[in-house]
Amino acid sequence: MTDAQPDVIVIGAGILGASTAFHLAERGYRVVVLERGAPNREGSGTTAGNLHIQAIHTRRPGQEVPVDSARLLPLQRRASEHWSQVEERLDADVELRRGGGFMVAETAAQEAELREKHEWEHRAGIRTEVLTGDEARKHMPLLSDRVRAASWCSLDGYANPLLITPAYLTAARRLGAQLHAFTPVTGVQRVGDGYQVLSGDRSWTAPSVVNVAGPWITEISELAGIHVRMSPVAIQMHVTVRVPPVMHHLVQHIGEGMSVKQVSAGNLLIGGGWPAAGLDMAGRSTVSPVSMAGNLAQAGRILPFLGGLRLLRMWAGPLAATPDEMPVIGEVPGHPGFFVAGGTYAFTLAPVWGDTLCRQIAGEPPADPVDDLGPGRLLYDAATTPVSP
Repeated sequence: MTDAQPDVIVIGAGILGASTAFHLAERGYRVVVLERGAPNREGSGTTAGNLHIQAIHTRRPGQEVPVDSARLLPLQRRASEHWSQVEERLDADVELRRGGGFMVAETAAQEAELREKHEWEHRAGIRTEVLTGDEARKHMPLLSDRVRAASWCSLDGYANPLLITPAYLTAARRLGAQLHAFTPVTGVQRVGDGYQVLSGDRSWTAPSVVNVAGPWITEISELAGIHVRMSPVAIQMHVTVRVPPVMHHLVQHIGEGMSVKQVSAGNLLIGGGWPAAGLDMAGRSTVSPVSMAGNLAQAGRILPFLGGLRLLRMWAGPLAATPDEMPVIGEVPGHPGFFVAGGTYAFTLAPVWGDTLCRQIAGEPPADPVDDLGPGRLLYDAATTPVSP
């Protein structure tokens, strides 16, 4: 059965797919979004929801390759501009909070990192300030005496990951986009100047396909005979019971994986990229008690009041990382009309990536150059290169 033919087929209804669908529909494109399960059920709905405008630590716990934080700062600045308009553009409350954030350091070496990244931020047009530990504690007495220095960025914040993706999808559907949940893609083939995408006995054909399937980017690309190497992992989050408002800023650590904030409901959400026990691409990933203990000990060292709160629950979610730990976005070389996007900073950069993909499909230059982040660097020869599980 062949459905109505769109201009663009978006594969994946997480935050990247939702943002892309909205930006395309806003431009008048006929868009179909296909999702293997429930929208926002995987990484986008299980993330911490942080808006990282200042540069963060370059490694998650266990991460071997560091992020090139300086390279991403112009994109984070652009993301800040997008996020400042997102609730108005979507006509929705997504619990966007821009209370600012502290990035803390405990050692002299970590303080030097703060000062170096401050220079990067200055060059990128992002305003930050490096404070001594005592100066930071005057602004936020909850910080422990172990904090030697901290950088402050008033633009940091968070949005509710359970609200933002549905808001994008609702706005896109108001503009004519079609969403098909529980519609796993079973085939992608070149047909003339476009692509036919199959799901069981249903099919759609369009000039452009956008693969924003998160941890399944490799799997979807291979259906089209395209081999994109990704390195998906599972990370975990921890949330406490609800308490009255005590913490109004995002707090992170420059040298270790830690992020803490109090969300609108009153819970304290503690994350930072600690690995789950294992990634299960076919089901739900398993949490790690070891990571839980490490994450909570680390957070309690910086914010001692957390030690008196009861942990409510923890969960694991997949992350569409790349081998070089940088985002991937753009048209696949040799496959005109087939686009890929995902990887590091996906939540923060979602509005930028939706706009960028829309511009690329329209044949326009993106607002910020992204050629170095294209998928060409991740292509491999399936006949000669083994892929690690």
